[in-house]
Parts: sequence; C-alpha cells; structure tokens
Amino acid sequence: MRGKGSLPSLPVAVDAMGGDDAPESVIAGARLAAERGIPILLVGQPEKLADAGDFELVPASQVIAMGAEGAVSVRRMKDSSLVRAAEAVRDGRASAMVSAGNTGAAMAASLLRMGRIRGVARPAIATPIIVPGRAWPNVLLDAGANTECSPEWLVQFAQMGAVYCRDRWGVEEPRVGLLSNGEEAGKGSLLVKEAFELLSSGGWQSRAGAVFAGNVEGRDLLGDLVDVIVTDGFTGNVALKTAEGVAKQLIGALLKAFESSEEARKGAELLAPALAPLYNEFNPDSVGGAILLGISGVSIISHGASSPSALANAIQVAHELAQRDTMSSLRRVLAAR
Repeated sequence: MRGKGSLPSLPVAVDAMGGDDAPESVIAGARLAAERGIPILLVGQPEKLADAGDFELVPASQVIAMGAEGAVSVRRMKDSSLVRAAEAVRDGRASAMVSAGNTGAAMAASLLRMGRIRGVARPAIATPIIVPGRAWPNVLLDAGANTECSPEWLVQFAQMGAVYCRDRWGVEEPRVGLLSNGEEAGKGSLLVKEAFELLSSGGWQSRAGAVFAGNVEGRDLLGDLVDVIVTDGFTGNVALKTAEGVAKQLIGALLKAFESSEEARKGAELLAPALAPLYNEFNPDSVGGAILLGISGVSIISHGASSPSALANAIQVAHELAQRDTMSSLRRVLAAR
C-alpha cells in the first residue's frame, strides 16, 4: 500500500449501535483497532457504552433499526448514531466513519451530511471480492446503492473504482470490466450496450489512469481478468449475494463431507494444513467492508453480522484511506473533463 504524505491523525467515527450484535461486537472491534494505534470516536447511547473504556464518546440518543427505511429514518432521527457519526466527519471531528448498521441509512446519512463530490451524479457502493491467489481483490460497483442507472453513471463508477483500486491496493493501471451476459461487445441490455460505447472511449480512461477491458461475465467475479467490475446496483447486489451464497453453501458442503465417515475425517486431517490458508484467503473478515464512493468523505459500510475482527479491519481501511486522502484523488479525476 502506498502513502500520500502525512495528514492529521483524526479519529475514525464508529457507529457503536450498528450491527446484529451491537454494541458489544462493535466495542470489541474498536478495541482491536485501537491496539493497532488507530484513534477511535465511538458514537452511540452513553448508557449502553458504559463498559467501552477510555474511548472518546459522541452521545446519540437514537438508533436506526436494521429493517427501517433508510432515508426516511435519517431525516426523522437526527440524533441517531449513524447521523451523528456522519456529522463528525462533516464537522472535521473525525477522518472517516464506519457502520455495520442499516445500509440504506448509512448511505443516506453519509450523503445528506457529507454531501457529494462535485460532478458525481450518484454515489456507488464499491465492494471488494476476493480473487484466489492474487494480492488484491476485484472491486465491484455498484453493489446496491442505485438499482436503476444511466450509462453515464456507469462511466463515473468506472472512474471512481479505478481510483479506489489504485489508492487502496496500489494497482497502477486498473483494468475495468463491464458486467454483461456475454463477453462480446454486442451483448447485454440497452444500458450495457450504451455504457460499453461510452467506456470504449479513451477520455475517461486517460483521466482515471485505467484501461477498459470490455465485457465480463458473472463467472469472472472471482477471476483475474480485470480489477474493477462496473454494473448497476440491482445487478451488482444480486451478483454479490449469489457469490456469497455459493461460497457459504460450498464451505458447508465440504465440512459436512469431512464429517460423513471416519475415513473422511482422517482425510480432512491430512488436508487441513493445505486448506487452512485457502480458508483464510476467503475469509470475508479480511476485506474490511465496502466503501461508499462519490461522497465528500470516507464512509465504510460493514455487514450487519460483522465479527470484531471484521470491524477492526473496516476501521483500519477507513483510517488508511483518510490518511491517503483518497477523496482528493477522486475530486481531481472527476473534475478533469
């Protein structure tokens, strides 16, 4: 990973009330991150954070439920932990925010409180997808922020994804693929065909320092043909959840097979040393959550069931991106028209 110089080490605002096991798992994750030297600002209900220790606390009396409607809740619950975390970034009290709470509310709070980068039509969720045997993942966007998109938005997603891939993983010239139902140029919906034409032009590629590699298919999500995969939020979310579901079912089937007989258990013991590194490589805790690209601040969205380890990694990613000033990189690329 590459640094961009020394920036003030402001704390990361962590939504202590967000997640299936909040606040306990969030506090545990914050402690792990603090052990790495990352300053933390916990945001939440003081009476439920009494055992958090010496963390600086921003009080917030309200909690947006996981199943609540995001944008409406953010407008009505102005003293919620999500809103206060976003305001901490806006007001310069924190360098970034992390939440494992309601995804829609996290997006709305980030957008309404931090604002969009000038020129960005719609922010997009960029999710890392692990590529076996490669040091960096594929970046999929949009993974759910915009269910309906225009071709021009997909070009912006490509630019933002390329900048993010370069800043976070040091990929000098990210290869961008357009998710379609075939690799041929003429395949896809009207949206995909029009986006293909725009992405094939050289202007945005030179500005973003990226290369358009053409169409990719669903089977390429975990492949190494490209570094960034762009699509609309509906398709991206379905593709992401499909990949997660297949991985979960496959691991479950393997574990069941290993326990099916005494011979299978003995075989599993022999294979364990070879399988352990592969399991660690596919561990979702390692990716550190998704980022909402296109807003004027760093906002990391973690899964509601995130473990303390996953939350600690999300906090570390937020801290590092703030230190690299990735938002300034995005502003420069998106302003060059």
